[in-house]
Amino acid sequence: MEMKDNMKKKLKLKVSAIKDGTVIDHIPAKNLFKVISILGLDKIENQITFGTNLDSAKLGAKAIIKVSDKFFEDYEINKIALIAPHAKLNIIKDYEVAEKKIVEIPERIKGIAKCFNPKCITNHEVITTCFKVIKTDPIALKCRYCEKITAEDQIKML
Repeated sequence: MEMKDNMKKKLKLKVSAIKDGTVIDHIPAKNLFKVISILGLDKIENQITFGTNLDSAKLGAKAIIKVSDKFFEDYEINKIALIAPHAKLNIIKDYEVAEKKIVEIPERIKGIAKCFNPKCITNHEVITTCFKVIKTDPIALKCRYCEKITAEDQIKML
């Protein structure tokens, strides 16, 4: 039994620990690079470690991102919720989990996503987009201006 537990621990240590920062876990593997892109992680100088296609009982295959010395604001977490609604954030301080945050899809999405309707005023004028979340699994957003529904697979980030 003890040998089995040691083996599990060794298997879990596929990604190194960080001293301070944020770990985003339970990202669907296919959405890893979307999360990296929408958070602008490809443009920052912080140390970033990510893994994809890791085993997950819930998702089958998951991805994980570890970002040193970065703590995300609520609007950034809302972006994560749109493409990884079951993600979990662990705030790390001095190598320990100081706080856990569960990503939740808010009732309204403002200024994050683009309306799917090419005729929508938000695609032609300088207007902040605003959607009401009408469904969460899969995600469906109703535009405040044109009332068209943007489905999960049609969501484009601004």
